[in-house]
Amino acid sequence: MPRSRSLRRSAATAAALVCAVTAGTLLGVAGPAAAHGGPAEPGQTDLTPHVTSPRVMAEMRDDEIATLGPEHAEEHARMRAAIRGIGDYPQTTRTNRLNALTDSQAAHNAAFDAATFGVFNDYFPSPDFGDHVALLPTGKVLLFSFERIETNPEKEPAPTQTTGAENAGRAFLWDPAKGTGPGAFKQVTPPTVDMPDGLGQPRPAPFFCSGHSFLPNGMLGVFGGNLGGNGGTGAKLSLIFDPWSETWTRNPDMSVGRWYPSVVTGADGRQLIMSGQSELGWGTPTPVVERFPAKGFPVPTARTDTPTNTPVDRLRSDAPFTLDYPHLFSLNDGNVYGFGRQANEQWKFDPVTESRSDLTPRPDGRKRNYGSAVMLPGGVNGPDSALILGGDRDNPSTLRFSNGSWTAEKSRAFGRTQDDTILLPNGGLMTVNGAYDIRDYGNGPYNPNADLKYRQIELRDDQGNWKLGPVQRLPRGYHSNAVVLPDGRVMVTGDELQQLANNPDIDGTVSGIPGTTGPVTMNGTIEIYEPAYLHQGARPTLNNVPTAPVVYNRMFTVTTSTPTLASKAVLLAPTTSTHSVNTSQRHIDLRITSRAGNRLQLQAPPDAKAAPPGWYMLFLLNDQGVPSVAQWVQLNSQS
Repeated sequence: MPRSRSLRRSAATAAALVCAVTAGTLLGVAGPAAAHGGPAEPGQTDLTPHVTSPRVMAEMRDDEIATLGPEHAEEHARMRAAIRGIGDYPQTTRTNRLNALTDSQAAHNAAFDAATFGVFNDYFPSPDFGDHVALLPTGKVLLFSFERIETNPEKEPAPTQTTGAENAGRAFLWDPAKGTGPGAFKQVTPPTVDMPDGLGQPRPAPFFCSGHSFLPNGMLGVFGGNLGGNGGTGAKLSLIFDPWSETWTRNPDMSVGRWYPSVVTGADGRQLIMSGQSELGWGTPTPVVERFPAKGFPVPTARTDTPTNTPVDRLRSDAPFTLDYPHLFSLNDGNVYGFGRQANEQWKFDPVTESRSDLTPRPDGRKRNYGSAVMLPGGVNGPDSALILGGDRDNPSTLRFSNGSWTAEKSRAFGRTQDDTILLPNGGLMTVNGAYDIRDYGNGPYNPNADLKYRQIELRDDQGNWKLGPVQRLPRGYHSNAVVLPDGRVMVTGDELQQLANNPDIDGTVSGIPGTTGPVTMNGTIEIYEPAYLHQGARPTLNNVPTAPVVYNRMFTVTTSTPTLASKAVLLAPTTSTHSVNTSQRHIDLRITSRAGNRLQLQAPPDAKAAPPGWYMLFLLNDQGVPSVAQWVQLNSQS
């Protein structure tokens, strides 16, 4: 934003605030609008403000509601709340920071050829921080986090230590097909929950810092969250997001609270839930392993199979991780591998026998902070190995686990934590985001100034070689995320501190977002990266895929209007991630068994161990690895 526009905005905001304060002085200052908790009686005007943020509710005034109407009064309240929240981190600093980052990105990236390194080409505001993300089989992206309690990036914006109404969840959908404006987003607020904190203050479920993975019918299971206080107290929440109806469902609580758990979907389609700080607060990680749906309850496979009144049950084996958010992967032997952040906390879990066995300790012997890990492509039989990388600011090494043992792979350029490493359709890896430590970008905790290197992506080819690439606009560390979209682009989001520190208008409310009845705070940002393959010539076209579920090991037919460009077919599982943990993404080659004109016959993965049941993006690639736009297919063991 130009400086003159920023000054005009500040002046306008101040003037509006003076008008609001003057009106309050003349008419008498009343209590907060929380008193207006219910709808109007028949025949009366409904003066209930459409407010979701407790900070805004605290600034609502009865006199303004009566004289201006609820929506206009809410605008005044939001301005007051925003100005109070700015504190000692002025808007001018935020604007100058973003301008400096924009300029340095352009200068640095001018040396990188898009056809070799890809390019960052879009950057736009989002109504959510994006601390949690999930690419849904509708092509939309679910983003969720929390209602901020602070706008100063030198302080903690999350209500970790907060109980009551301020500790609330927040969720939105972004539809890439609708572009980047407010109309491309939709608010999908989680269920209202009266949390067991003794305060009797229902609010949208505080599910931030939960764990999540996909069910076979494309729905997202979300487990845990924050009850508030004591360093982060685990919530027992068990929720489902239905991408088809775009609604939430709450199921019976888990037996234990979980703050920072991990969740993985196994070959049987059931989810295993591990780790997390318990309902007793920080320092009490739970060893209890729970399963959803519980045995005796069906695994949902159809779009209409919404789990309701569906409990978890407990596995007979425990998972004694002492640190939270372990990496969990279901590899192609059907077992779940748990790679803990402590070097000696590496275990294999058999979901069938409900047993746990030891794995060889990680040979680096070091504790890793939040760092990335990914299942490596394993051809048509699915992944049999995983790459553990990141999480150690002093060590750039990467370690591969395969067939029960560890081997050193080629290192990245430098050590980083809070990074995200994702699989691309061509089988390559991309690392984006990262920091020196939690809330530390190289210049001390809660100092948003970042070393440039943490903004630079790294790319790995199929020979395991890494190369540094262009830089992203914002540095993004803690709570950052990256998602491969069906068109092959990469969405980058997350890290509330950096988004607050570089917001060109921290007041930032917009109207017109579906699912809302008033202005919405534009908390976050999204940046789009185009990989090099989108700048390497013509793409294959994938026209039609089966609409019925594809059965394992059977042949199925797709059509393409560019059959001569279709050299390869792959499945790529969609991402759902948080805190550098991405248990879902996997890459599987599909055999092309025959060709006839514009028709290709493909062979599905051999079984659910190779690719757990669920929805996948199907890409066609040319002989240089350039992918088509993906189409969605569902894998299922039933015909």
